[in-house]
Amino acid sequence: MAMAGFVFLIAAFAAAVVAVLLLLAGRFANKPALSKVGRIGVLVSAIALLVCCSVLVVCFMTGDVSIKYVLEERSVSTDGLAWLYKLSGLWAGRSGSLLFWTFLIALFGAIVLVRSRLLGGVDTKAARIDDMAMMVISIVVAVFCGVLLFSKGSMPFEPTPANYFTADGQLTQAASVYSMNKLLEHWAMAIHPPMLFIGYAGLTVPFAYAMAALIEGDYSKIWVERATRFVLASWLFLGGGIGLGAVWAYVVLGWGGYWGWDPVENASLLSWLVCVALVHTFTVYCQRGAFKRWAVMCSCLAFTFVIVATFITRSGIVQSVHAFSGDPVSLVLFGGLIAVSIVVPAIGMAIRWKSFDADTEGADDIENMFSKDAAYYFNNVIMVLFALLLTYMTLTSALPKWLPFGGDSLGTTAYEAIARPLGIIYLLILAVCPLLAWGKTDPKKFLRQARIPAICAVVLFAFLAFWWATQLVPVYDAMMAKGNASSQTLLEAGPAWYYNGLALAGLLVASLLFFNALFVFVRNVRAPGKRAAAIGGSFAHIAMGVILIGLIGSSMYVYEQTGYMQTEEENTGEAVSTIVAAEPFDVQEYRLEYASDSIVDNSEADNTVVYGVTFDVYKNDRFVGQVSPSVQLDVMTQQQKLNAGVISFPEEDLFVVYRGVNQNGDFSLDVRVNQFIMLVWIGFGMLMVGTLFALIGPRRAGRRDERG
Repeated sequence: MAMAGFVFLIAAFAAAVVAVLLLLAGRFANKPALSKVGRIGVLVSAIALLVCCSVLVVCFMTGDVSIKYVLEERSVSTDGLAWLYKLSGLWAGRSGSLLFWTFLIALFGAIVLVRSRLLGGVDTKAARIDDMAMMVISIVVAVFCGVLLFSKGSMPFEPTPANYFTADGQLTQAASVYSMNKLLEHWAMAIHPPMLFIGYAGLTVPFAYAMAALIEGDYSKIWVERATRFVLASWLFLGGGIGLGAVWAYVVLGWGGYWGWDPVENASLLSWLVCVALVHTFTVYCQRGAFKRWAVMCSCLAFTFVIVATFITRSGIVQSVHAFSGDPVSLVLFGGLIAVSIVVPAIGMAIRWKSFDADTEGADDIENMFSKDAAYYFNNVIMVLFALLLTYMTLTSALPKWLPFGGDSLGTTAYEAIARPLGIIYLLILAVCPLLAWGKTDPKKFLRQARIPAICAVVLFAFLAFWWATQLVPVYDAMMAKGNASSQTLLEAGPAWYYNGLALAGLLVASLLFFNALFVFVRNVRAPGKRAAAIGGSFAHIAMGVILIGLIGSSMYVYEQTGYMQTEEENTGEAVSTIVAAEPFDVQEYRLEYASDSIVDNSEADNTVVYGVTFDVYKNDRFVGQVSPSVQLDVMTQQQKLNAGVISFPEEDLFVVYRGVNQNGDFSLDVRVNQFIMLVWIGFGMLMVGTLFALIGPRRAGRRDERG
């Protein structure tokens, strides 16, 4: 199996290189026959990589450990989702995930090929742009295949050494220890990486089309129209992947949060941020013929940040619990690819700079700051600058000491000090933008359109402000009074007037965004022939308002209580004593009472032992349910996996983590009350629905409406 995978990987590399050479030769030598063979190379590369992935999948599903990567990343779980965990072994480790990612890039190249044939023949202006886009995609595929082939740490088809097996072909005791990290065996984590990889791979397409436009010197809408759905799909999958990662972090890692500004978390956010700018830039490009330079730049930056994310994750240049170990080849190759993806487009932009305005003189000029044009412009500036700043902050630990923060690893407080006010400013622009006009906004018309949404927003804000004053501020005061590490974190975030004032400002912006977007959404739905992108976009903006409220409550006003639930044990004369009583554990208006505990020994089946405790939960002395947090111990590695117990209410979550027992047999607990967190998940779902509708909705009606 290892040899078969290796052969097909070489075939994929060769096919990608051939595709690059023949597509270039066919275009510039005006030889359509060469281009045709080059397109076949694009398809062959995708098929060969599919076979490579299939080899690993078959090995994972059948338990064939003749490939070392399969041995190291196999799942030995026996629960109902064991099949999913086995399948996820394909992308669980360094080499398998890179192979899967490479296949996805090649697959997108094949999709471009098929769409090109369906949308415009083989010898048209659009087809020539498609050919150059496929050529660029094939270059990326060839580079990734090169990393897989020439970096020992990235080769997925290395045979398992003979000394890993006994004389009768069984794994030795030492080799049998290898298996998937137990923390990865969760449904959200099994789906999270492939969604990110689909998003990353999809962003190769707009980059390829932007480069094709530079090569061809064609700045019509053709390349943007070809790339738009790929951008939306990428943004959808990136958002979905980030969201699922947050779900996994919330319920598995046992710290009560869902975003910790870890370097690898930041890496996944970079392309998503630039993709936001790219989506809005494409909108302006198609509707106004403007922002052409922005479109090319953002398309290239989105891809560059994909490679930056890869560099952060795989080079070993920064330390993270999510990152792979350092690899010198990845450091050089991906570092070089970052440089190329910046320098080559920059040179192309410089050469073609004046050509952008050939048929749209002055279209990029902003006539008035109180206009849609200005709002879109600042949207782009904020997203790109934040992505650049976030990259710098993430890499500070690897930077020279003479640079600002060089050699230091920045904490959560530093990121939030920038992200919170900048996010509120950005969403304020997002709230106002739909009410503005292109070119110059008539103040009277703006006030007339804004009046009813503003009144509704004031009502919502009054309710939220009351909740903030009566429920959230007391949480802040209570946490500050504890004088512990959490109090210090709050103190580092700024004085109380600033911290609470920022939250209140955020609630005001969320109210404005929610109702402005809601009224625009209703207007778009009722308008005949309105584009799906406009309807889906306005619904996504509603979702952002919901998410903002959830973020303020669940990240800024979390009440935490840690300590021990004291227990009394009855010695039954056996190895394990029986707990007969336990003191209640109080957290704000909640009370946890001991109900039962258990030990489930699965050491023979999947090397785990699960220690669980069940508590009856009372809220204001009323029984509201049970929670059953547990600690899963990997017998071989002694690694612990904390499975939280959560009870969700519309306004908050009770989050309970069990961390084991002390010498007296008392239960160690970490209990949090997370305000408004349900709105984060609801808003996330709404955001995905809005983006999906914009992606798959009809577009022809929109074109008729624009011409009408």
